[in-house]
Amino acid sequence: MIRLAVSGSLGRMGQRITALALADKKFKVTTLLERPGTTGAVEGIKISPSNESLKGCDALIEFTTPDATIANLAACVKHKVGMVIGTTGLTDAQKKEIKKASTKIPIVFSSNMSVGVNVFFKISEMLSEKTPDTYTVNMTEAHHIHKKDAPSGTAKTIAEVIEAASSKKVKNIKSIREGEIIGDHKVIFESAEDTIIIFHHAKSRDIFAKGSLVAAKFLKGKKKGLFNMQDVLKLK
Repeated sequence: MIRLAVSGSLGRMGQRITALALADKKFKVTTLLERPGTTGAVEGIKISPSNESLKGCDALIEFTTPDATIANLAACVKHKVGMVIGTTGLTDAQKKEIKKASTKIPIVFSSNMSVGVNVFFKISEMLSEKTPDTYTVNMTEAHHIHKKDAPSGTAKTIAEVIEAASSKKVKNIKSIREGEIIGDHKVIFESAEDTIIIFHHAKSRDIFAKGSLVAAKFLKGKKKGLFNMQDVLKLK
């Protein structure tokens, strides 16, 4: 049984993670974190405004803001709690803090927890490796109007994967913020002879919530280390 904490528990992602975890016998949801001043309960589990309530948990799933993530990171290190971090928009300095913390606790840190998107990362890597340098690469990503960062963390990761696999550079990332789009990512490899398009469309936030629970299970028994969903899914 994994004693699970969920941060941002009243947010859209937090609600779905909590609901799916409550339905999974491998988890016992013990702590629901929210911003100071928030009260209430979900399925009899009291909502806590203090990350000191993380004491005794095995893992925290974090889809919140960069500042909240770093504050909860310190609490996880203090109480030896593993973390699954899906927060985007983190600065390089904040990412360094996560890396430093991983020398003391196990962390899965990924810009996208979806199993499908992580397979998409792998396909992008393979295309970059196998196509000649004469191919140009462009990308389009679309999300809901509430999303603050652009390009998305997922789009940035795709670009990093492509550029690390070959000498190709992603020439352009077009960002669209419209309606309630959950997440669309399209990568176009184009040469004089052909065009290769790969596309991922998220139908619901459950793909991210389910992936984060897979990541939390992966952390069980681990003492420390920094991992991503490629590690979780054994795609490396």
